[in-house]
Amino acid sequence: MAYPAPVKPASLKPVVWMGDSLVVLRAFPKAVQEEIGYALHKAQLGEKHERAKPLKGFGSGVLEVVSDHRGDTFRAVYTVRLAGKVYVLHAFQKKSTRGIATPKSELGLVQQRLKRAMELHAQQED
Repeated sequence: MAYPAPVKPASLKPVVWMGDSLVVLRAFPKAVQEEIGYALHKAQLGEKHERAKPLKGFGSGVLEVVSDHRGDTFRAVYTVRLAGKVYVLHAFQKKSTRGIATPKSELGLVQQRLKRAMELHAQQED
């Protein structure tokens, strides 16, 4: 009897955690951690999770995963804009129960961390 050769898993892009994003994500409820973790795993494979959407104002390379859990909303923002790596820029719980817009303070932090990620990436490319 012949068996097919084992399929090599696709190489995973490394994840780079910016700021306190990993610490914050680990404080989220387990179900939220799993959903966001799976979305990041898909990004490592070069795929996009169904809950990952471009973050408004940042272009298609910066994505936001929104996870709802028991009436609370949790978000993680990452970029695949920088070749070969997935940079997790920010993770936070949305405080306001009104509207779906991301607060300006959170967007400012995403912008700062994206800039820093681009600097780090450029240094590693040299």
